[in-house]
Amino acid sequence: MQDALNRLAHTRVLVLGDLMVDRYRWGEVERISPEAPVPVVRILREETRLGGAANVAHNLVALGCTVAVCGLVGDDAVGGEVAGLLEGLGVATEGIVRDPSRPTTEKQRVMAHNQQMLRCDREASHPLGPELATRVMAYVKARGGDFGGIIVSDYGKGMVSPALMGDLVAYGHERGVPVICDPKGLDYGKYRGAACITPNEHETAAVTRRAIAGEDDALSAGRELLADLALEALCVTRGARGVLALTAAGEHAFLPARAREVFDVTGAGDTFISVFGGLRIAGVPFFECVQAANLAAGVVVGKVGTATVSVSEILNFGEGARRLYTRHDIGALAESLHAAGKRIVFTNGCFDLLHAGHIQYLQASRAQGDVLIVGLNSDASVRRLKGEGRPVIGEEDRAHLLGALAAVDHVVLFEEDTPLELIRTIRPDVLTKGADYTVETVVGHELLAGWGGEVRLIPLKADRSTSGIIDRIVKGGKG
Repeated sequence: MQDALNRLAHTRVLVLGDLMVDRYRWGEVERISPEAPVPVVRILREETRLGGAANVAHNLVALGCTVAVCGLVGDDAVGGEVAGLLEGLGVATEGIVRDPSRPTTEKQRVMAHNQQMLRCDREASHPLGPELATRVMAYVKARGGDFGGIIVSDYGKGMVSPALMGDLVAYGHERGVPVICDPKGLDYGKYRGAACITPNEHETAAVTRRAIAGEDDALSAGRELLADLALEALCVTRGARGVLALTAAGEHAFLPARAREVFDVTGAGDTFISVFGGLRIAGVPFFECVQAANLAAGVVVGKVGTATVSVSEILNFGEGARRLYTRHDIGALAESLHAAGKRIVFTNGCFDLLHAGHIQYLQASRAQGDVLIVGLNSDASVRRLKGEGRPVIGEEDRAHLLGALAAVDHVVLFEEDTPLELIRTIRPDVLTKGADYTVETVVGHELLAGWGGEVRLIPLKADRSTSGIIDRIVKGGKG
């Protein structure tokens, strides 16, 4: 899978569809309004994220792909904002078309205590006019040769009309490039001849007019859709029941859901088609693409709001061990954990030659909150701190050992001598250190005080140390 995912860095993708912006207002509820029986949300922060086809583009960029968008926005300030956010990610935006007859689709969500309290949409969904459709196809034909394939993100807001979809499929067949679609609505005839579509199970049931109660029903409905639309392949995402993947050659597979925790399913379909489509365009075999996309969806539903995943997150998740995160990945994860109301505990160390003292310390640290993130000194950092000959065990093996412990939720490597910048990135609620320190000597204690966190000192198990173990080994077990 790592070899397959590494191909994404050399993959060029054109994303076509309805561009949106998602706005989040994060807050907390402490009382009911005296004016009406509704909760009062005290807003703490606001955030703007890309949505719809723009979120698909963002996901592809996060995976390392080169991306261009051809999408629909209104001739308004929000449309300019969407274009600006995409350009900031390095996405080519020359294919964006502005339609003065509609607003840019904008979704506003009020979030409190890991719950969506309210959503307000500003949108129009009338079909794209002939003049704009002609401009879209002119762009596709002019630039399509620069890309290995097209991902169509249809949110039913008017961009992907039946006529335009038919032109796209014909273009794909003519040029020999895959056109992969995330469909919407009940008129699936417009996707006829596409390389693959990725409906969810509810959509599949509605389109085929079949009740889907189990795997046999899903398989029958999937085969019907595959044949009726003359598709090369089909993926039916089934939520907590996983994914059904089928090919025109008659092969199929049911993959179980891989999510460990589900905080928010918003944008999971965007992530699935981004990973699946990117890999398929890169030439990766079909079922390998589905496997990776299923893992990616399992990662993203563990985050709050419209989100992306990285290659390292997919690989770590697939290994079943919460192993080695980058600073960027752990920052995004920490943000989601904070938004979900989780109490984050952070500690750090070399953890060279893991022993009973380490285990007791980590268990006690984990008891201070909901999630324990361990900052692990890199090999170079350990060498500077402990001297030549250390560490005895390399950083990847140390990370794997820590990640396998029930008390440890996530591990992140850092190169510096202290974890100060890592603490600044994670913003933990609790920082733990051994009781051989004082609060004032713990690196980062000032930062914790600044955002209302606390430092807790953990009693250490007597006569347990890596240096002591090494000393006894050198002495042949004596002492």
